[in-house]
Amino acid sequence: MHGEDIMNLDELQAITPYCFALPGRGDAAPVRFFGSRALLEAMDEKVREQITNVAKLPGLVGAAMAMPDAHWGYGFPIGGVAAFDPEQGGIISAGGVGFDISCGIRCLRTPVTLAQLSPVMEPVANALFHAIPAGVGERGTLKFSAPELDEAMMGGARWAIARGFGREEDLRFIEEHGRVAGAVPEHVSTHAKERQKGEMGTLGSGNHYLEVQVVDRIHDEMAARAYGLREGQILIAIHCGSRGLGHQIGTDYLVTLAHAAGRLGISLPDRELACAPIRSPEGEQYLGAMNAAINIALANRQILAHLTREVFARFFPGQEIDTLYDVSHNTCKAEEHVVQGVRKLLYVHRKGATRAFGPGHPSLPEDYRAVGQPVIIGGSMGTGSYVLAGTATSETQSFSSASHGAGRAMSRTQAIKHWRGRELIDELARKGILIRTKSFRGAAEEAPGAYKDVDQVADATENAGLARRVAFLRPKACIKG
Repeated sequence: MHGEDIMNLDELQAITPYCFALPGRGDAAPVRFFGSRALLEAMDEKVREQITNVAKLPGLVGAAMAMPDAHWGYGFPIGGVAAFDPEQGGIISAGGVGFDISCGIRCLRTPVTLAQLSPVMEPVANALFHAIPAGVGERGTLKFSAPELDEAMMGGARWAIARGFGREEDLRFIEEHGRVAGAVPEHVSTHAKERQKGEMGTLGSGNHYLEVQVVDRIHDEMAARAYGLREGQILIAIHCGSRGLGHQIGTDYLVTLAHAAGRLGISLPDRELACAPIRSPEGEQYLGAMNAAINIALANRQILAHLTREVFARFFPGQEIDTLYDVSHNTCKAEEHVVQGVRKLLYVHRKGATRAFGPGHPSLPEDYRAVGQPVIIGGSMGTGSYVLAGTATSETQSFSSASHGAGRAMSRTQAIKHWRGRELIDELARKGILIRTKSFRGAAEEAPGAYKDVDQVADATENAGLARRVAFLRPKACIKG
């Protein structure tokens, strides 16, 4: 990151041009960095420090890994992946999931073309901005009682659909079919629930967005056909998570897990990696609360998808908008993976990384099973995004994980020293990209130049064997907090 200490690559061993290893030593397991040498050279030294600390945690299976978009985070680096074996004392860490639990992307596929959208682009952008509540602490028009939120924590997108937000068909194209098991609302604090009461159906702020995009080019014709993509088609990406509830769960359980680590004599290489064994009372409590937050995020994105459909229906009546895919980024998921020829149940932390199951995986919808899971790498509001497909090699390389975005190249503080929000919005408008936001400062923090080159990240993701490019999406309008 600009202005920070650049990562020292001297000790890294090149396994391939897109995979570098730091051998394990002492109490640390090996570390793997995925990405081109140029991407790694631009990373902050703190990324290496953080992922090396992850490699020291109990019960780690294989290597601790950093994706091509990795940058400095809290505890784990953002773009950090690590799998733990519960039968070998494997841990769960709130710093390995993140505060924005289940932040992810819902990608909607429309039959609308750019030629059809262009004449009404501005009124569509304005209508979306008015229909989608966005901003720091922004509350929407939907208010739910504590019992209703408990139901949402258990039901996820299924709960939202049962209340009229969307349709049953969406569930086939949502991770875990719209609802994760193991949610325990009783393990979520009253304060966390209070924070969420008015935040269902809202985007939030920071890097969260709703973006109208056009399929600019196709890289893989077969996968594009399976995903229903064609050049000139309009897609909509909704990027958000579990809002205040998830953030409060992260805050609450950092304390709980730190106490557990002390009680159990777990030596923490960094206090931000507060953790507990998965099979401990504290570990199971955090899992129950985290799964509740995942379901809240899935419900939230379902509601936002419904609000988006309502807007598009006003301009394009009768045009069906389908869910291409919905996948979370900040989670710890119980998954079966093959380790040295043996299938094991592992808990895979993905912080700022996406699941990327390859062709044939039984959890994928039948429509996509032959080509692999849709993997969405979100770019910045002025560059572009990619749809990729999971590969068979990602299972052996990274426990079926891949990059989730371009990844920050400079901090928000640095960004506002380089850009002014109003000037940036005007500049993007001249390029044909409409930005609608309540915060000029927020726009400056999320300036395209504050992020890595999304083309380089997608290229490295493909060349590392984590996912292959299917389509490049160019932004046309972006709604931000």
